[in-house]
Amino acid sequence: MEFLHTHRAEMISMAVALVAIMGGTAYYYYVTKKPKGCLDPENFKEFKLVQRTQLSHNVAKFRFSLPTATSVLGLPIGQHISCRGKDSLDDEVVKPYTPTTLDTDVGYFDLVIKMYPQGRMSHHFREMHVGDYLDVKGPKGRFKYQPNEVRAFGMIAGGTGITPMFQVTRAILENPQDKTNIHLIYANVTYDDILLKEELDEFALKFSSQFRVYYVLNQPPEGWDGGVGFVSKEIIQAHCPAPAPDIKVLRCGPPPMNKAMATHLEALGYSSQMQFQF
Repeated sequence: MEFLHTHRAEMISMAVALVAIMGGTAYYYYVTKKPKGCLDPENFKEFKLVQRTQLSHNVAKFRFSLPTATSVLGLPIGQHISCRGKDSLDDEVVKPYTPTTLDTDVGYFDLVIKMYPQGRMSHHFREMHVGDYLDVKGPKGRFKYQPNEVRAFGMIAGGTGITPMFQVTRAILENPQDKTNIHLIYANVTYDDILLKEELDEFALKFSSQFRVYYVLNQPPEGWDGGVGFVSKEIIQAHCPAPAPDIKVLRCGPPPMNKAMATHLEALGYSSQMQFQF
């Protein structure tokens, strides 16, 4: 009987050891085999433009290839890249942009760019053709997202400020383990200025219990049923989660909008710890 107990104990010990070894091997494989990102935080690297899709008269999606079909950009969720180009006077210009793709999109990354008439970097993108190269450096940024770090995000975006919100939203909704709720307020001047509307509406339909979007237009078309004017305290109160230790409000837009939103949020009781500006 004692022999049987001893033998059983040895078998259990061996099984535990085997599980530990397998678990360690799996972790080692994950850490060592995880694709390395293509970015360099200190030096610019060139990426080839392989596709340009015009989305409106002044907005286009630029797709850049990575070194191999299985390469990933290596950009943490909520961070951005620095892009370098030449303005209309042939002077160097560097500007931050947030890709709309994630590291689950292998072999390429996308930038959705709104090209302003007087924009210095806008000129560079306007002149780009398939086959040209873009200088990119990164990752950059203070925001580092972890799944389920908050119960809910309020997001307030204006114009091209939607891109970091879109990136975080995609990461949350495409992760079945992430239960974070998202309440997005997206402001623009006209209906045609709304970027990524088709994708946002699809999110709202497919993930109706987790994602909500409320559009605000300064110059709405006839029959518009969204918000009108500028984002007000009342709009924030109605469409963002109430102040609480387990929520955070992200904001990204033109400087005057960011300033106004900070004032509104403070007046509504959102502490500095509950806010983040891209």
